[in-house]
Amino acid sequence: MQRSMRQTAIIGAGALGATYGSLLFAMDPAAVCFIASGERAERLRRDGVTVNGTTSRIAVLQPKEAGPVDLLIVAVKHHQLDQAIVGMKQAVGPATTILSVMNGIDSEERIGAVYGMDRMLYGLTLGIDAVREHNVVTYSSLGRVLFGEKRNSRLTERVRQVRDLFNRAAIAHEIPPDMLRSLWFKYMINVGVNQVSAVMGLTYGAIRSSAEARELMDAAMREVIRIARAMQVDLSEQDIAAWYTVLATLGASSKTSMLQDVEAGRKTELEMLAGTVIMLGKQHGILTPVNQRLFDALQLIEAGSTCAAASMPGALQV
Repeated sequence: MQRSMRQTAIIGAGALGATYGSLLFAMDPAAVCFIASGERAERLRRDGVTVNGTTSRIAVLQPKEAGPVDLLIVAVKHHQLDQAIVGMKQAVGPATTILSVMNGIDSEERIGAVYGMDRMLYGLTLGIDAVREHNVVTYSSLGRVLFGEKRNSRLTERVRQVRDLFNRAAIAHEIPPDMLRSLWFKYMINVGVNQVSAVMGLTYGAIRSSAEARELMDAAMREVIRIARAMQVDLSEQDIAAWYTVLATLGASSKTSMLQDVEAGRKTELEMLAGTVIMLGKQHGILTPVNQRLFDALQLIEAGSTCAAASMPGALQV
């Protein structure tokens, strides 16, 4: 008889962590907790998380207070991962499955290097348009979680367990046959839409309406496609078309996570996006001028340059 997953811990209480935590809490308040420390833990205990108008007071455990859980969801920013890897130690037991829903293409390997790839499932989110302000999250499209083993020609027991948990919690999901390709597809999207939206200050609706933004986004994504193909990952122009199908479902006034970070003065995931494209391009002899320009522009924005945003559109012609 298949064992069910009963206890989930989430590390990272941003838009994704709050959203999935609230859905698990609505299923069973005892089935989920956050792992957090310091001021963040105090704030979560005091205010809870409010998602689409409903406040959930999810249990908050300090890293040293956590015990082994069935499922550990990692939903932090790229630059927070090293700290999260240390903070999750007590929550990882012999039967723990770890699922990262982070942006990027390397979080699974970084976590697996410490806790073992045999504990890891690959994961990403697609089509969610959540916007976070402090502890309040709103979304019009929940999208879905794509997850699984690297290859899913048959479903392993732990994949079936997570699928059943997500079914119970009404977390929309999909199990692709090739998770590595899916990770690169999402990475391609983030390199395009996150960075262009942050540089140009555009919502999803504004991106749909701007030929200049779409041209820049496509050019950044094409650099990812060329690198992916050099690394034997099957991305193509058809994937850009598939992204536009997703973009059409997102709330017109909603914003990418990177634009939200810029507007809130938070550190962005610049190094994981354009930075990684540039690095991989050099390794494979592929030019990445568009991502270099985006990288330079976003560095100016992070540094607080007052002229950065105004000068970007003209400086980023492709």
